[in-house]
Amino acid sequence: MPVTSAAPRRVAVLADSDTRWKWGALTARRLAPGAELHGYLLRGRATPSARQLAETGVSAAVLRETSLAGLVEEVAPEAGREASGEAAGYDLLLLACVGHTVQAALHALARRWPSAAHRPVLATGYVGVVYEKLVQGLLLRHGADLVLANSPHDAARFREVYRGVGAEGDPVTPCALPFLGGPRHDPGAVGRGERPFRVVFAVQPSVPETRRERGYLLDRAVAHARRHPEREVLLKLRSRPGEHTTHVEEVPYQRLVDKLPGSSVPDNFRLAYGRMDEVLDTTDLLVTVSSTAALEALCRGIPTAVLTDLGIREPLGNHYYAGSGCYASWDRLDDGGLPVPDPRWLADQGVSPDPGAAGGGSAEGDGEGDGDGEGNAGEDPVDRAFAVARARLAALMVRSRHEGLPPPAPYYTARTAPGYLPGLLARHGLDPKGEPLPGYRDPGAAAGRGLRAAGRRLAHRTARGAYRVAVQRVAPAVRRWGRM
Repeated sequence: MPVTSAAPRRVAVLADSDTRWKWGALTARRLAPGAELHGYLLRGRATPSARQLAETGVSAAVLRETSLAGLVEEVAPEAGREASGEAAGYDLLLLACVGHTVQAALHALARRWPSAAHRPVLATGYVGVVYEKLVQGLLLRHGADLVLANSPHDAARFREVYRGVGAEGDPVTPCALPFLGGPRHDPGAVGRGERPFRVVFAVQPSVPETRRERGYLLDRAVAHARRHPEREVLLKLRSRPGEHTTHVEEVPYQRLVDKLPGSSVPDNFRLAYGRMDEVLDTTDLLVTVSSTAALEALCRGIPTAVLTDLGIREPLGNHYYAGSGCYASWDRLDDGGLPVPDPRWLADQGVSPDPGAAGGGSAEGDGEGDGDGEGNAGEDPVDRAFAVARARLAALMVRSRHEGLPPPAPYYTARTAPGYLPGLLARHGLDPKGEPLPGYRDPGAAAGRGLRAAGRRLAHRTARGAYRVAVQRVAPAVRRWGRM
């Protein structure tokens, strides 16, 4: 039976932060064009605010908060019960969460589907570059039907890790970062006088971590604006104070800017929020420590600088860009230098501005493709990079509808990791078998509607606010006192 007979109709995404929601939703749309998208936001530290959700630019037919237990109950109810009308009939469930949440979800779903079942295809992956905890993160994601790799480079690494531990590597599926693409960089806009040369410093919530290092980078960005009054320098921020993203931001740049003497900030330096793709539309130089925004910029042909001022170090994540040709210091940028990326590195990362390189590289060496292997003129190269993943999804859907898919089989079990897995699952209210712990109450249960639910939501918001104050204000102060 041809796999094209299986067209995804309804897909669901579980996400635990704004960036993972954006990645998950856009990935789902690339995998299942035209399908009805439902979004579930996991309650927790990084649950996105309404502003953050709007800034992602991604909407859904359904978008609401839930708990892990609540989602599992909806998509895979206990025997004898039916899924709700809203959750019934999903063809794809994409787990866009941190690794331990993905592992817990796989175990909980495996308990609900102990044998072959007509169930959604389970997919997971990463929101950007994978520069730390490679083995740890991959093993926590093992057990999904599709483990998405954002580049040929990542696909090769992922398979090598799985082979090295004796795990099944077939689920590793090449694709691309779904938010790549957009208008090509037009350097002539500056020459034509349409706008000033724009430098965008894309900052990150947790890289670098210390106040001293973050203050240094801010000072250099401001100094660059002062040295080049003909340029516009934007400090592109991820979130407002009090909001959380995937990573905790203990020292927000906004607060550092507020402490600068007013006279030291030139008029051509300003803070910027908003969607990264819209900011990149008028960017002439992207500067970052290690943000995934570098890949977005490189895909558009925008000169991109990965800073070396604080060294090239694994904790900073900028070691990932070794071989890219993008390393530069603020001194070099002050002198007018622009890094020139290496085309082979770009192709291996799946971000080459050359459409043929970007599309062909994603499927290269995998033995699968969209049929012609060449791509069509004018075709979106990022969309073409998803051809293999779409084909695998269609094949899995056909199997699910006719003979059923086997239960998820995570690498970690109570037998292989008895000293690790129980604690991980307990964080999500599950015992080592993936069953709810005795006495565990789902905070999203329908029984709590009305006044009691409103009270819980208020308590949740209060607790979340207190947590953020503790992380951003109290914890750094305690660390400073400890160093005295």
